[in-house]
Amino acid sequence: MPNKRSGGGLSPTQQAAKFLGVSVLAGAVMAGIAVPAFGALGLAAKGSVEGFDEIPTNLKRPPLSQRTTILDSKGGQIATVYSRDRTVVDLKNISPYMQKAIVAIEDSRFYEHGAVDLKGVLRALNKNAQSGGVSQGASTLTQQYVKNVFVEEAGDDQTKVAQATQQTLGRKVRELKFAIQVEEELGKKKILENYLNITFFGQQAYGVEAAAQRYFSKSAKDLKVEEAALLAGIVQSPSRYDPVNDEAEATKRRNVVLQRMADVQDISQAEADKAMKKPLGLKVSKPKNGCITAVKGAGFFCDYVRKVLLNDPVFGKTKAARAKVWNKGGLTIRTTLDPQSQKSAQKSIKDHVYKTDDVATAATIVEPGTGKILAMGQSRPYGLAKNETTINLSVDKGMGGGAGYQPGSTFKPIVAAAAIEGGRPATQVYPSPYEMDYPSPVSACNGKSWNEKNVPVTNENSTEVGPYDMKEATAKSVNTYYVQLISDIGICPVTELAAKMGVERADGTKMNQAPSIALGTQEMSPLTMASAYATFAARGTSCSPVAIESISQTVGGQKKSLPVPKTSCRRTMSETTADTINTILKGVVEDGTGQQAGLSDGRSSAGKTGTTDERYAAWFVGYTPNMAGAVWVGDPAHKRHMTNITIGGVPYEKVFGGQVPGPIWRDMMTGALEGKDNPTFNLVYIPDRKVDEDKGRGDEDEGDNGNNGGNENGGGNGNNGGTGDPQIPTPTISIPEEWTIGGNDGGNGNGNGGNFP
Repeated sequence: MPNKRSGGGLSPTQQAAKFLGVSVLAGAVMAGIAVPAFGALGLAAKGSVEGFDEIPTNLKRPPLSQRTTILDSKGGQIATVYSRDRTVVDLKNISPYMQKAIVAIEDSRFYEHGAVDLKGVLRALNKNAQSGGVSQGASTLTQQYVKNVFVEEAGDDQTKVAQATQQTLGRKVRELKFAIQVEEELGKKKILENYLNITFFGQQAYGVEAAAQRYFSKSAKDLKVEEAALLAGIVQSPSRYDPVNDEAEATKRRNVVLQRMADVQDISQAEADKAMKKPLGLKVSKPKNGCITAVKGAGFFCDYVRKVLLNDPVFGKTKAARAKVWNKGGLTIRTTLDPQSQKSAQKSIKDHVYKTDDVATAATIVEPGTGKILAMGQSRPYGLAKNETTINLSVDKGMGGGAGYQPGSTFKPIVAAAAIEGGRPATQVYPSPYEMDYPSPVSACNGKSWNEKNVPVTNENSTEVGPYDMKEATAKSVNTYYVQLISDIGICPVTELAAKMGVERADGTKMNQAPSIALGTQEMSPLTMASAYATFAARGTSCSPVAIESISQTVGGQKKSLPVPKTSCRRTMSETTADTINTILKGVVEDGTGQQAGLSDGRSSAGKTGTTDERYAAWFVGYTPNMAGAVWVGDPAHKRHMTNITIGGVPYEKVFGGQVPGPIWRDMMTGALEGKDNPTFNLVYIPDRKVDEDKGRGDEDEGDNGNNGGNENGGGNGNNGGTGDPQIPTPTISIPEEWTIGGNDGGNGNGNGGNFP
């Protein structure tokens, strides 16, 4: 029998009904609710009148989560991202039909009762008493709004969501108590506005504005009566009445709402009948959420922006606090992304490397002197399908990237800068033989030294024989010159200058204290290398990369500005040192390994090529006085050697930094710089070393009639030095994986000498 519990006596629901009846007869009704009666409900566990009074009266109404819009530097939309797709609007911007429809179908006596509809409660209690459980609710719009506040506060925590929606008397009592508070504080119109903005309409749409856009591709203020009725009908069961997946069921529900609107005289019967005959008239806009929807190939930059918000303390002291800012949304994020540069980068990438190729490319452009990231893209699109990835190949592991890639000889200018900053002249000459052992010992940091005997290093070709000065050795990318240079100045000045320039390993570990770092053996990201070269372009001023210009957040209809991370700029080398490097690297582009990267139209440019051991990666990092960019090409999995390979439809016997990355950089920068200022470098005079005979340049480019003999890093067989044979020898050098640094605790330094220009 439903009238008795198993232990005897009346059920809690029947007790409440009996108590409510007594209260009503006694006239003890306050604000539409019989306080003693609902106190008797307690939270089921307490079962006492006092339980109701003990419930807090301060309902916290967190700002509604809304979509976040990410813009480029010109105000163009890159993407919209959200935890919940919602745009909060004022009641005046919601169609009167929508307001009437939701009231008619959900709570037709909304404007007549208080926080609780007493008639509805009596009806529900009677029904529930007959069933022995909670089979029918009597929630008013106010109560429904309170429940939605609890759901909103739960966020993406499914346990809290379940607690906020569980069908228990305790939960109902809490709703009732807070509903009284809400009615007193807000009033009917504000409650209706809040309800229409918070409730779920299916298809990822939260709030009526998002629902109007999703189903009809229009604003909520423009909804017609039949459209409003459809949306109002969805609220009761978004899955059952989903018009996209079940048009027939949704139509029936819409017509129920229309008839109800006629019954309560919101519209005439004739209007209802006419609207019922109309088709649903859907004009569905697909949900557009997340960085996967970013335009101009900016999905990876979009994800980088997300990582900045989740990682930078400026957005909250804890990870949870920062995540809350992101999930609440309502942000308008103006970024540093330059649409012209981004478009040019993606076009160049697409022209030179296909997403189906065995290898990928990643490219990044930054602005010298500000650290602003102007472009970021790669050949494998942002996504989860075949030939797509969500790993940002341009950035460090901690910001969504991989473990990085050896930069090869693109690291050599940092060694040169450390030497010049320490007093070595650009005319410094070393014997630079074709083959030699690493000098030992070599001083390292903390009073230690690197000690390893009989570790050989060679140049690319046997014709690449010194003596060389710094300018010539850099243009030809001579390994043995740079091994002697770092052995002369020590490892510590190089790693210390690199750290000041923001150059660090992509995996977050410390840079190894081994002289092989001169040949680019420490894995780094394209963004790191672009930022490092921007230091040279800015005449010695290093600026940390920055992606966000400004952020505004809309909360409760009010817009406020949020603090954003600022770039940190500091002088890391003298202007003279930077100008000297600019002069040296300008020669690389004009008469060295980077000729294929040279810009036309008289633009000043400088840069350096790099090709790593076994040809796992190839680089070109270059700059003008107003833009610096890095291009990497290789296999992210570090498995595919770039020999006998087709990239972008073009077959290559061997890939070099100046051969594939160089032209990508050239085309990318040409488009990015179109219409921009054309400043020049502040060059210094570096006298040419007098030579008795013409030596091979050590260029890496194929098809150069053999005039360019050896290459920069790694052992070559010397077959091509000025012989006219276009074939470039494959490096053969192999360096032991474990080198030791002498000192108290005998550190280690892994390295190899097999990197190329």
